[in-house]
Amino acid sequence: MEGETSRENILVARDLSKVYRGATRPALNGFSVSIREGSVFGLLGPNGAGKTTATSIMNTLLKPTSGNVSVCGIDAARYPGQVRALIGCVPQEIALYLNLTGRENLLFFGSLYGLRGKRLETRVSDAIELVGLEESADQRVFTYSGGMKRRANLAAGILHNPKVLFLDEPTVGIDPQSRNMILEKLAALKDKITMVYTTHYMEEAEMLCSYVAIMDGGQIITEGPPEALIHQRPGCANLEELFISLTGKQLRD
Repeated sequence: MEGETSRENILVARDLSKVYRGATRPALNGFSVSIREGSVFGLLGPNGAGKTTATSIMNTLLKPTSGNVSVCGIDAARYPGQVRALIGCVPQEIALYLNLTGRENLLFFGSLYGLRGKRLETRVSDAIELVGLEESADQRVFTYSGGMKRRANLAAGILHNPKVLFLDEPTVGIDPQSRNMILEKLAALKDKITMVYTTHYMEEAEMLCSYVAIMDGGQIITEGPPEALIHQRPGCANLEELFISLTGKQLRD
């Protein structure tokens, strides 16, 4: 991956493959990425392309059939606990306890990361302020709108100041105002936290990501800075047109 030569690769995946039991073809086949510190890496692809498998392996939730992953130079297969301490995840599904308040959720998740006492309270307060939930932090999450739940989901993922943050479609199904706020907050964080960003909204990736990889069939078919990739493809005015030209118009289930 190209980028600033002064920054080192913080996450490296080498030749990952994954074959699920009973499958006729691999979900991943020779997947390799090198992600530089301080970048926002967009992992894009249609349904079934292998994005979820790739991110699940990179964040230690799934073991590859072959290949390896390292985060900050630590082998994820040999030392998964050390790697998990360095990463944060914002899943597509809302990973919160609905009967707890937003603050109670963050205090609980922060304690799982080993935060205690004043340090925990400060991190929780900072995260609540960052995502704009000050007025609703002490309301139960089941009363939240979809956008508020998404913002609380983001707050839970950044509590422990991870080195790498995985975001799986963090703006899906929310109103434009909440979506705009989340994108603004991520843009403000990108100099502090390296991000791996998956989305079906190509305009988000084009705006936020410093580097993208488009994959299909378990493999990366092109990668590079969004603007450079668009310019290299005749007739493509934006990332969505490039994506369609590479992956086709056929519906994916």
